Amino acid sequence: MRLIFLGPPGAGKGTQAKRLTDKYGIPQLSTGDMLRAAVKAESDIGKKAKAVMDAGGLVSDDIVNQIVSERIEASDCAKGFILDGYPRTVPQAKALAENLRAKNISLDAVIELKVDEEALVRRIESRVAETVAAGGTVRSDDNPESFRKRLVEYREKTAPLSEYYAAQGQLVVLDGMADMDVVTKSIEDVLEKSAA
Repeated sequence: MRLIFLGPPGAGKGTQAKRLTDKYGIPQLSTGDMLRAAVKAESDIGKKAKAVMDAGGLVSDDIVNQIVSERIEASDCAKGFILDGYPRTVPQAKALAENLRAKNISLDAVIELKVDEEALVRRIESRVAETVAAGGTVRSDDNPESFRKRLVEYREKTAPLSEYYAAQGQLVVLDGMADMDVVTKSIEDVLEKSAA
């Protein structure tokens, strides 16, 4: 099972990916996690990514494409993977398509979680408050101001992916504002149809 999740930050892609990972035993490949790992390791790519992420921006396609290409070759991706937060742009989607073709891999589904943006801002504010209340650490890019900036970037750069994948006949749009269990069931229905 090879799946891409689309949707703005905070839409629930990570939550749904974790549920699928637990059920099917395939890894969730979150570019955010991979980039944070590079930042923590203080690699050259990590340092470049950190400067961009701290400013609330998105890292370059070249950096992300390289990280993803290497990651999908890992042994834990042999049965499949879930891409969460990648591709973010149509050029990344085209690079991914070429990359997958070269590896003889095909996608099973591209699922977009449609959500209300103002509700997302409220979700982020709640998540930050809950993390702080629990004694956790809030990421430097996880605040309402940075989040609104990421939403604008999403609309400008990432939203065109919907049209791209729709034109490829691969896009399935689901209501990301529905109850989490309802969203999970809808995703599983899509995956069953693609496997049939």
